[in-house]
Amino acid sequence: MLQDFRSPFDATVVKLLKKAGAQISGKTNCDEFGMGSLNIHSLHGPVINPFRVDSRRAAGGSSGGSSAAVAAGLCDAALGTDTGGSIRLPASYCGVVGLKPSYGLVSRYGVVSYADSLDTVGVLAQDVERVEKVFECINKRDCNDPTSVDERLREKAHLLATKSIQRWSGESLKGLRIGIPQEYFPSELTSSSYHILASIRHLLSQLHSLGASIVPVSLPSTAYALSAYYVIASAEGSSCLSRYDGIQYGLRVPPSPESNFTSTSRTYSPSRSQGFGREVRKRILLGTYALSADAFDNYFLQAQRVRKMVRDDFDHVFSIPNVLYSKLSFEEKDANDHGEDGVDILIHPSAIRTAPRLDDVLDVSCDRDTLQDYVQDVLTVPASLSGLPAMSVPMRPDAGLNQPRDNQQSDENWPIGVSIVGQWGTDELVLKVGRVIERLSRR
Repeated sequence: MLQDFRSPFDATVVKLLKKAGAQISGKTNCDEFGMGSLNIHSLHGPVINPFRVDSRRAAGGSSGGSSAAVAAGLCDAALGTDTGGSIRLPASYCGVVGLKPSYGLVSRYGVVSYADSLDTVGVLAQDVERVEKVFECINKRDCNDPTSVDERLREKAHLLATKSIQRWSGESLKGLRIGIPQEYFPSELTSSSYHILASIRHLLSQLHSLGASIVPVSLPSTAYALSAYYVIASAEGSSCLSRYDGIQYGLRVPPSPESNFTSTSRTYSPSRSQGFGREVRKRILLGTYALSADAFDNYFLQAQRVRKMVRDDFDHVFSIPNVLYSKLSFEEKDANDHGEDGVDILIHPSAIRTAPRLDDVLDVSCDRDTLQDYVQDVLTVPASLSGLPAMSVPMRPDAGLNQPRDNQQSDENWPIGVSIVGQWGTDELVLKVGRVIERLSRR
């Protein structure tokens, strides 16, 4: 196995894997502190998508190195960290399976923090079976991690997910209700990405032919999720990275002799200016402003309100109750009776496009719209804000590195990912549906 730089060798997840017999062979490249969607903000340079190296396309980020290593066959599976889509997006670009588990199921102890309320350790592999095997190994309660969920809630969610699976488990999918959120097909999915929409439609047709019910649903707060995410993530990043001051942690750059040593900022600023990359400095400044006295109410608190609205949207459409926030006792709940009009899982595209060319995203000219770098997360951040399990499964899993294709530069010839999102704690259900989709896409 490989792991990204945010998961040190002494992290709990690494210890669990080694105890189970896994061989950790090294670390992979990632965006600095996980801040990025294309794996171009790294001291080690950008990660090149291995699907076709000579095309020089992005592997996605921030866990692009882990995704590329899996796609290139360098390991059986790899660890990654997902804050707003950093596993699912590179999985989609590279044509592998990427799982972001429910927040609180997998220990974050030992992981370098970016945004504590969002960071989640996940798994990337060539197929769902390997992802599931690794997830079962690291899905453990950890007393060293204050965000690790206790066994009582894990068991409640497991029983609810099992009841849902039992309704349709088998060759037929009759009883499985699949929600298609209309907000997850934004304007960015234009005619140039028609092949993504066509692939999703074909998949839904296959699922419907097996007996699954396809239900259109609405998650109206999705439109505000991306803005809220960047406020919250940047604010938490500003707080978490304040420890890297050049005194206790991080690079030490002595202030100039002319500096006023009675000023704390002048003592810290040389170390933080040289120790952090441009993207990290940008997000720290944004987060620091959001936490300032003048902006706190209008930005950070408002973003937290939007976060609750996003979570409430998910709870409204799912048939399975959210055991973290429900007021009823577990004995009063039954997955078969709760929300008869709700759905079991949601399905939508993992990304608004296939892997972009590195020459385009590395263009430093003023003509390039850098806002598009952040729009990549538009389909992945809602699940992160709500702490829900989400997995990207490739639509073309048989596409190999050496498989000849005509016009390899065409976007239509690059991997496409479809995301499966479930209620909190129903990771088993997400994995089960992922197996079905994987089997269908191999036909």
